[in-house]
Amino acid sequence: MTASTESPPRSKVPGRGHARPYRSLTPLFLALGLSACAVGPNFAPPAAPEARQYTTSPTPATIHSTQQQGDQAIRIGRSISATWWDLYQVPALNDVLTQAIAGSPGLVAARATLAQARQNVAVAAGGLYPQLDLGARAGRERTTASGVAGAPTGNYYAVSATAGYSLDLFGGTRRSVEQQQALAEVSRYQLAAAWLTLTGQSVQQALTIASAEAQIQAAQEIVSADRKNLSLVRQKYQAGKAARVDVLTAETSLASDQVLLPPLRQQRDAARHALAVLSGHSPAQWTPPEFRLEDFTLPSRVPLSLPSSLVHQRPDILAAEARLHADSAAIGVATANLYPSLTLSASLGQQSAEAGTLFDSASRFWSIALAPLQPLFHGGALRAQKRAAVDAYQASLANYQQTVLTGFQQVADTLRALSHDAQLVDAQATLLGNASTSLELQRISYQAGKSDLLQLLDAQRSYAQARIGYIQARTRRLQDTAGLIVALGGGWWQSSAAGATPGTAGTQ
Repeated sequence: MTASTESPPRSKVPGRGHARPYRSLTPLFLALGLSACAVGPNFAPPAAPEARQYTTSPTPATIHSTQQQGDQAIRIGRSISATWWDLYQVPALNDVLTQAIAGSPGLVAARATLAQARQNVAVAAGGLYPQLDLGARAGRERTTASGVAGAPTGNYYAVSATAGYSLDLFGGTRRSVEQQQALAEVSRYQLAAAWLTLTGQSVQQALTIASAEAQIQAAQEIVSADRKNLSLVRQKYQAGKAARVDVLTAETSLASDQVLLPPLRQQRDAARHALAVLSGHSPAQWTPPEFRLEDFTLPSRVPLSLPSSLVHQRPDILAAEARLHADSAAIGVATANLYPSLTLSASLGQQSAEAGTLFDSASRFWSIALAPLQPLFHGGALRAQKRAAVDAYQASLANYQQTVLTGFQQVADTLRALSHDAQLVDAQATLLGNASTSLELQRISYQAGKSDLLQLLDAQRSYAQARIGYIQARTRRLQDTAGLIVALGGGWWQSSAAGATPGTAGTQ
């Protein structure tokens, strides 16, 4: 940065023998020319990972399942809708999510934090402009001149306007504004993360309710079958065709299966309460709709973002990048503190000993001052602040890299989980079919007296485990599908409720 130091010729005010006051502003224009640069690093976002896939093996185009409508096509590079839960085709779920987004205290808090951060940007930006104040004074004073006794006491009146401007010679103020802008971006992405967490948890809780209801129904049917078995055994016992131990065994089986119900009901009720809180209600004020597992449609087409796009979609990665930007700007602020500062001040006013002459031309005064300041010795504090800012940047860079790796891991985990879930559902379906057939045969055999009670109860226990396992496997597949979409960012960049603005990252 260069600037001329040659002063223009001095011109005279007609009828006066001194230079115009505004000639004293020459250093201001000189300093403004020098302030065109800002010390410290210019931030550049880290390069996106070069990975083309999330796992060592290629992502399958389709996850196959032997169950009806159980295949899932992985649509690589397809965008994600902001209302991604519509993939499940459950109208009641959409209603719940609408209430949750509108009533969540967490989103209200995140929006307020974002608004506060944006005001902090305006506060920092104020330092780029002159500061102008208007003041007035009235008082009584006594001044004592050297060697003069009995100095008079009198009143004084004054009004004045003062202006001050700290010249941003080395860009410290601009770096401070840049830092606050980056912190505002952190708050914006934290709002997106809150929206993503809210929608993801709401879907998961709805699925938990549906799964618990299905398991409760299965357990109730198993308990009903136990009662029928117990009634049959008692009839045989009374007819002398069964021993007392058979009755005790049937009663034990009934009690054992009844134990399944309380934990399942607690799981369902806790999920209902959690969903009420997510929607901004207390559990006593609002009850979510009755979700049934069979109402949820397994998404047949699952969008999958490219790895290079993930860093521009996940709000936690974007927030980590914004923190890195803020710490980069902080280095510039700390560096600028090592260099000279220059403050220009001016005042213009009226002062008089009498109120009636306050605004006479003879009562006018003005002043212009230029105050340079060069840091000389601060006990090493200023250089330590710069080193601390550099260390903070290195820590933020490592945290950013860790956040990216964690994001890739979550996507990889859920992708693998979808494949394994399909296999598990198929295996559980086969197991359930075999257990159902075996139980039916054992019942016929026991009624015909060709097998004992223990064989019937073993078959019934195997069927109960297979049925509940099948319900859990189906639920897990639905939940992992939601988990994958959330891990990819959930389309928050298309939702104004999540802080999306035109041109937001994440568009593919």
